[in-house]
Amino acid sequence: MTSADFRIESSHPIANQLLPASGAQQYLVSDRALAVSLAAKSSTRPTGQEIRVVHVPTGEIVFRKRSAERLEQLDDL
Repeated sequence: MTSADFRIESSHPIANQLLPASGAQQYLVSDRALAVSLAAKSSTRPTGQEIRVVHVPTGEIVFRKRSAERLEQLDDL
């Protein structure tokens, strides 16, 4: 495995006190568990946008966090 096997990404800036440069739209991480836990604890600016963890070599989305607002909208369908 390379040093950047997983990418935390969003179409909006990601905010998390544990990330080195809050405000970027993607971060590269070598460990899957770390990437998922960081994504789960993160939010976007503006709030409510999706955050994903992607396995870089395959392009598979291994984790997806949707906003609570979007989940409520899906429940109404």
